[in-house]
Amino acid sequence: MSLYPSLEDLKVGQAIQAQTNYVATVPAVPAIDAVAAIPEEALSGGGLYPNVAELSDYMGMNLNSDEVQQNLALVPSAGNQVASVSGSSLSGIIAPVSGNSIGIRRAEIKQGIREVIFCKDQDGKVGLRLRSIDNGIFVQLVQANSPASLAGLRFGDQVLQIDGNNCAGWSSDKAHKVLKQASPNRISLIVRDRPFQRTVTMQKDSTGHVGFIYKNGKITSIVKGSSAARNGLLTDHNICEINGQNVIGLKDSQVSDILSTCGQTVTVTIIPSVIYEHMIKRMASGLIKSLMDHSVPEV
Repeated sequence: MSLYPSLEDLKVGQAIQAQTNYVATVPAVPAIDAVAAIPEEALSGGGLYPNVAELSDYMGMNLNSDEVQQNLALVPSAGNQVASVSGSSLSGIIAPVSGNSIGIRRAEIKQGIREVIFCKDQDGKVGLRLRSIDNGIFVQLVQANSPASLAGLRFGDQVLQIDGNNCAGWSSDKAHKVLKQASPNRISLIVRDRPFQRTVTMQKDSTGHVGFIYKNGKITSIVKGSSAARNGLLTDHNICEINGQNVIGLKDSQVSDILSTCGQTVTVTIIPSVIYEHMIKRMASGLIKSLMDHSVPEV
């Protein structure tokens, strides 16, 4: 079963595949008769054989942009598949519109658990705040340019162990105490990637919008018929990342700037607002704005 990052990728991919499969069944004929051998519906875009060349404004998208045209090009591979996303567990996902989007790779929420090793800075700090939720310990804040940031920790990651000690049932205070008492030269965390969060990949329409409205980082409404609506974006969720870049604590105008400059394909990482509000509880908004790591992650 083929997987696609967005509904637009699926629809365009199916159209390309249908046309490719049909062309493969057309018997070889002299070049002068090649056009005559293809049914009129294949050229007009009607019938069973959609003409991808005529999908210039398909589903509200401008498929004539240079960025999308590069992705629409067929890639020589088994089965003549269309452009795909590569990298870690995303390998093999078919993406004729999204292409090899770096935003999708930056935003990827990996399955399984990993070990993160870092040390304290010269002040004996790691740049990390933890929060106890439902008997688990979660990353509440990652400070910019800190050891925790450089090690790749993100808001919402679940910490399962600190230096071999299981964190289940710990309070926030106990987690911070263990970090404080840890060796300054080596701290080992066992981490699960952001279990409360999910990603939604969307495509901008010809006006440069994906179709959702937000206030103070919270999604308040979805535009009918938009890419956001088609791909299942939900209200009452907070935006954590855009193409992998943390936007928590940023002003709406700053989030708007990031959205407007992030390219045709937009991947947002969201979290239910009820969980988000609990996670940042008792943490001053000024602290989030001034300390949170908003850098663009490397992939």
